[in-house]
Amino acid sequence: MEEYENDLDMFQAALEIESPWFVSYRELDRQARQLHVYLNFKRGAAFSCQRCGINGKVHDIVNEDRTWRHLDFWQYQTILHARLPRIHCKHCDKITTVKVSWARVHTAFSWLFEAHVMALMTEMPVAAVARKVGEHDTRLWRIFHYYVDRAMNEMDMTGVKRIALDETSSRRGHEYVTLFVDIDTKQVLLATEGKGSSGLLTFKQFLTQRSIDPTQIREACCDMSAAFIAGIEEHFPAAQITFDKFHVMKLVNEAVDEVRREEQKEVVGLKKTRYIWLKNESRLTEGQKQTMLKLKDMNLQTGKAYRLKLALQDMWTYPAIYADLYFKQWTQWAVRSQVEPMSAVARSLQRYANGILRWFQTKMTNGLLEGLNSLVQAAKRKARGYRSTRNFIAMIYATANKLKMKVEPH
Repeated sequence: MEEYENDLDMFQAALEIESPWFVSYRELDRQARQLHVYLNFKRGAAFSCQRCGINGKVHDIVNEDRTWRHLDFWQYQTILHARLPRIHCKHCDKITTVKVSWARVHTAFSWLFEAHVMALMTEMPVAAVARKVGEHDTRLWRIFHYYVDRAMNEMDMTGVKRIALDETSSRRGHEYVTLFVDIDTKQVLLATEGKGSSGLLTFKQFLTQRSIDPTQIREACCDMSAAFIAGIEEHFPAAQITFDKFHVMKLVNEAVDEVRREEQKEVVGLKKTRYIWLKNESRLTEGQKQTMLKLKDMNLQTGKAYRLKLALQDMWTYPAIYADLYFKQWTQWAVRSQVEPMSAVARSLQRYANGILRWFQTKMTNGLLEGLNSLVQAAKRKARGYRSTRNFIAMIYATANKLKMKVEPH
């Protein structure tokens, strides 16, 4: 254990203030619950130039007291104070303000305080962090954006060839964020405000800015949104589209439910059976199985729609060489079924046959995005009270990509 002649030396050691800087004075404001620590530098000290790193003598001192929030000392907020010297660099022939070792440039927080905040923000809702450290959340978001942006810029995206894209709501109503995910690395490459083809243009510009040729994207997986299809065809002409098989089955399930809702007006037994028809038979409870057996014997339109759904579901288990024939036969069966919602969805699927059947070559789905959705919802909870979609997007990057954001001098 080290001993110190006075408390100023102790503060200097605890704060890890390096020469030529030293603690010159300290003041405790009990009412404001703040500890103010004043820093100065030794007479005749030389400092390195921010541009070239060569040492230079002090030219003058900025006539302004700069402050930085530091980690708390006991129950007191700790504020560092210093007036910054400027040096004349003979090598650059410029007068520059000295860069301090305890904080990054243009910030009001020390490295250690930022590290503390970042550790909290990746685990807790931001509003709770703001209350805990006694800072406005807007200031904390600035810290968060700096380190998330830096980590995202350092992420290697050069090998991206296959992407999945989908939308998620950022707020209640009709505000959306479009996610672009590298299927092979499972990284969220870009989250951008808005939906549809405009998001594809933004993604193309994003790749170009990172010196990645958009023609490098050879495969794209999405739902059957006309805007997505148009955007991929326009901005990524080298990419072939695989339509997400889960979205295909979602459309079929919606058609089954539409049949049930219409038929239950005449068949009372169909009421409150929605989830029976949406589940796979293997996942039905014993009671649900008994209910379905009774309903099947009634030769219902809903039962016919359900059998069509199960038949299409089986298609995904067949070898690729049979897929084309199987799909044609299924769509013909569905169109002739006289169950109008199923006929309508089959006619729609016929238009997208190439993208649907491409799954048998690529095996690409948006299942990865569905898995990420739980992380996106976690990000939404952590960003609770966020004032802009930009904050929500930053939290998506940090949470979904599990970014390792090192807070340290560089």
